Amino acid sequence: MQRLLVTGGAGYVGSLLVPQLLADGYEVVVLDILWFGKDHLPLDHPRLTVIEGDIRNPDTVAAACRGVDTVISLACVSNDASFELDEGLSTSINLEAFEPMVLAAKGAGVRRFIYASSSSVYGVSDQPDVTEDHPLVPLTLYNRYKGACEPLLFKHMADDFTCVTIRPATVCGYAPRLRLDLSVNILTNLAVNKGQITVFGGDQLRPHLHIQDMCDLYRMLLTVPAEKIQGKTFNVGYQNMSIMDVALLVRKVVGETFPDRADVEILRTPSDDNRSYHINSDKIRRELGFVPRCSVEDAITDLCKAFVDGKVADPLTDEAYYNVKRLKTLKAA
Repeated sequence: MQRLLVTGGAGYVGSLLVPQLLADGYEVVVLDILWFGKDHLPLDHPRLTVIEGDIRNPDTVAAACRGVDTVISLACVSNDASFELDEGLSTSINLEAFEPMVLAAKGAGVRRFIYASSSSVYGVSDQPDVTEDHPLVPLTLYNRYKGACEPLLFKHMADDFTCVTIRPATVCGYAPRLRLDLSVNILTNLAVNKGQITVFGGDQLRPHLHIQDMCDLYRMLLTVPAEKIQGKTFNVGYQNMSIMDVALLVRKVVGETFPDRADVEILRTPSDDNRSYHINSDKIRRELGFVPRCSVEDAITDLCKAFVDGKVADPLTDEAYYNVKRLKTLKAA
C-alpha cells in the first residue's frame, strides 16, 4: 500500500481527488491549512490522515512527509485574482515555501513529486497552439510564481526522486469543496441563480479541463513508469473556448435544466483582462496516452445537477465558494 501526501488536499481539486485515492486503495495524508474547512473530506476513513498545518512550517512539512511514497503538490494561494491580497502572502506560500518542501520530501525518502503548475504561465499568446516549449510570459504573481517553481523542483530530481510538472487548464465542474470563482463555474452559477451573465470581453481564448479529468491524471501519474515522466512538463487541457462561447453553452445547458431560465441574458462589457492562450496537449497524449474524457458541457451539467440536488447553499453570497473573498475575511497572512 502506497502512502501519499496531498498538500492542499482539502481544496477544490483535493476534495474530489482524495476520496478517489482512498477508493483506489492508497493511504492518504492531507496537509492543509484548512482555510475552507475539512468537513467535505471523508474524515472517518481509516486510511485518511488530515494534518491542519502550514506548508511554510518546515517541521510540519517534514512530519507530513514521513513514510510517504509520493507527494501531490496542490497547496497554493490559488487563481490570478490573488493579486488583490497581500503580496507577501502569495510570495511566501506560492514561491518561498516550495523548494524547502521539495527538499523535505526528498530528505524523507519520497520517491515521486507531482507538481501542479498552471497553463496561465503562458500569459497572452497569439500562437495557434501553445506547447510546453512556449516562452513563459506571466502577467500576475500567481502565474509568475507557478512558473518559477518548476525549475526549483527539477534541479533536485535524482534516480530515486522522480519529478514531474503539469500545467493544467482552468478546471471546471462540481466538487465537494466547490469554487465558484472559476470561469465556467462563475457563468453557470450566475445563469442558474440570477438569470443573467456578464461577459467581460468575451473573445479571449481560455483552455478548460473538467475536474474529474484532473483527478484521473493525478491517479495515472502515480503509476506511470518513472522514465516516462522524469524531468518533464506536460500541458493538460481539453477544450480551448472563448469566454463568449462558454457563456452561450452555459445558456443552452442551463435552459435545458431549468425551464424558467431558458432565456438567460448575456451582457457584454469591456475588460482589461487580456489573458488569451490556446494550449496544445498533444505531448501528454503522445507520451503518456492521457486523453481527457469529460467536456465543458459535462461540467456545466454537473453543476446544474448539484444546484437541483441542493448541494450548493447560498451560492451568490457564501464566501466559502470564493477564494479571495474568504482569505480577505480571514485576513490570512
